[in-house]
Amino acid sequence: MRAAYYEKNGTAREVLSVGDIETPTPGPGPGEVRVRLRTSGVNPSDVKSREGRTRKIAFPRVIPHSDGAGDIDAVGDGVPKSRVGERVWTWNGQWKRPFGTCADYIVLPAALAVKLPDHVSYEAGACLGIPAMTAYHAVEVAGPAKTVLVSGGAGGVGHYAIQFAKARGATVITTVSSEAKAKLAREAGADHTIDYKRENVGERVMAITNKAGVDAVIEMDFSGNAKLMPSIVHPRSTIVVYGNANPEATIPSQFFLQNVITIKYIFVYELTQAERDAAISGINRMLENKTLNNNVALTLPLKDIVAAHEAVEQGKALGNVVVSMA
Repeated sequence: MRAAYYEKNGTAREVLSVGDIETPTPGPGPGEVRVRLRTSGVNPSDVKSREGRTRKIAFPRVIPHSDGAGDIDAVGDGVPKSRVGERVWTWNGQWKRPFGTCADYIVLPAALAVKLPDHVSYEAGACLGIPAMTAYHAVEVAGPAKTVLVSGGAGGVGHYAIQFAKARGATVITTVSSEAKAKLAREAGADHTIDYKRENVGERVMAITNKAGVDAVIEMDFSGNAKLMPSIVHPRSTIVVYGNANPEATIPSQFFLQNVITIKYIFVYELTQAERDAAISGINRMLENKTLNNNVALTLPLKDIVAAHEAVEQGKALGNVVVSMA
């Protein structure tokens, strides 16, 4: 089968290759399926792993990417044969495993291949694993918030978080860095957008909330934005953190202490079974109801895997980047 792979950490141009490797088969353990992949999602965590920024390569060869979509074409022991031919989206494809979704085929535990509604494209299906599951769980952890600030509302996670928060009845404020990104956020349902490059975020949040502050923040870069929190939250607010640009953060600890601010970190790869089940159920419910907007910004063929990784690194695409295996 064809696959993209790397055998050491480094830049995309230095280490990524495309070639033919052995096609996997389900087994010998029970409960596995093989998916004939049509698409593979490229997430920031995938490029950071390839670079070695978040984790060093742990296998002789790595096929990157956690997320993908395709069709089950073979099943192992304990999996109903009726699943053969099922359209699916996959998650955690390369988490603690050497071979991810940037290949013609992947073998996975059956639970990691989730039925994809017929009307949802394979390109959209490749965006659901990390971005949508992170967003859904973040909104769940934020609780019954009436006002939510979503950091980076035009990004992969932020775009979904806006939609899930709106589905729970929240008023959603989001930060963006351009009018094009503001448009995307508004299309997702954001009630208010703040251009953090041109506007004072704290002042705008207080104006929007009549000086009350927000009930919850869903934060993509706590290490960079922690200092903003005193200007946007109120006592007993909740901050849900799913990302950091840097490994350490300086936080306004005394403010958090005196105002009883709750900070909750989430890590999509290590959700509990109950958390995973809830996220999958919530995502597929909105897919089936045709109420989930999946923002695929760029689709490239497998031969252009380097360009796909560089597009994610450089933030060129306003939305999710997908590799087509066609």
